[in-house]
Amino acid sequence: MSTPLHNRSRRSAASLALAAAGLLALAACSSPPQETPVAAAQPVAATPPPPVAAPPAAPTANPGAVAGDGGNRSGTLAVRPSGPAAPGEANVFFAFDEFAIGSEYFPAIERIGRYLAGTPSATVRIEGHADERGSHEYNLALGQKRAEAVRRALRAFGVRDSQVETVSFGEERPRAPGHDEAAWAQNRRADMRPNVQP
Repeated sequence: MSTPLHNRSRRSAASLALAAAGLLALAACSSPPQETPVAAAQPVAATPPPPVAAPPAAPTANPGAVAGDGGNRSGTLAVRPSGPAAPGEANVFFAFDEFAIGSEYFPAIERIGRYLAGTPSATVRIEGHADERGSHEYNLALGQKRAEAVRRALRAFGVRDSQVETVSFGEERPRAPGHDEAAWAQNRRADMRPNVQP
């Protein structure tokens, strides 16, 4: 027959055993982790680096031509010995009686604009032209509007007004002879002629 004192001591012993087990578990968790031995480093065979491609050869034929320029092949790329490549001439062609620039000419304008912005001593002359239809005065004004449209587009790339000269020749300097739409399409243009400075 168990007495209350006997029951109490059993409970105390069980409580002490549980407390001791808990302390042992905590002590086991707080011990530093065991390091796993690291195998000796094995020499690794060196792999050769991939071959480096040779720089591309300098362009020689007509990289200054503008895509979509109706076969214009007047642009060339001049390379200065100690500086960035200078852009060649580029042409912007316009619809009849218009001076809005088509998106196909933006790459050429950007190329020249970035060059001029990065080369403060360089300048560009923009020559505006018209076809033979219309009065002399009207064609001079239209040619000037076309040249000014290209100037505004160059400003977007940081080109200063002091680097740009605009002039209009109206119908006085046709690019293509003839009195038909094929010739007129070639004559409605603005020519960008960069002046490369050393």
